[in-house]
Amino acid sequence: MNYIYIGDIVNTHGLKGEVRIISEFKFKDSVFKKDMKFYIGKEKKEEVVSTYRKHKEYDMVTFNTKDYIDDVIIYKGEPVYVNRDDLVYDGYLDEDLIGLDVYCNNENIGHVDSILRTNAHEILVVQNGCKHMIPNVDEFIENVDLSNRRLDIKYMKGLLNED
Repeated sequence: MNYIYIGDIVNTHGLKGEVRIISEFKFKDSVFKKDMKFYIGKEKKEEVVSTYRKHKEYDMVTFNTKDYIDDVIIYKGEPVYVNRDDLVYDGYLDEDLIGLDVYCNNENIGHVDSILRTNAHEILVVQNGCKHMIPNVDEFIENVDLSNRRLDIKYMKGLLNED
């Protein structure tokens, strides 16, 4: 199974087994829905979503067969995953970008090593001897070609580390 991280259970809510999830997942509509399978914690314990609602910055979820706070308190602080094969989405996941070769003006400047998440947008950490921090926004990303494992960025003065 190919697990994709979607967020963390930060607390319970009420007495009827509802949990609060903090998630910055790009395709929330694809995962936060009835009958979706979540995999929780390091052990990837499978739970099936019974209900979903949005409350402030939280994604509120109850699970089938988990009717009381005592059933879900063990999940507090645990990461939540979904199976990539269960997802239906347009575009690509941020995880797809990791490992892509990055080009600027047709010159290889490294590969995407990781992705930093900020309140404004994601930042691609590109490594090749030195580290480049490229905002993952349309103004900087020219082309993403997953089949050829290539990402092209637009050159802008000051964007790349010149060390």
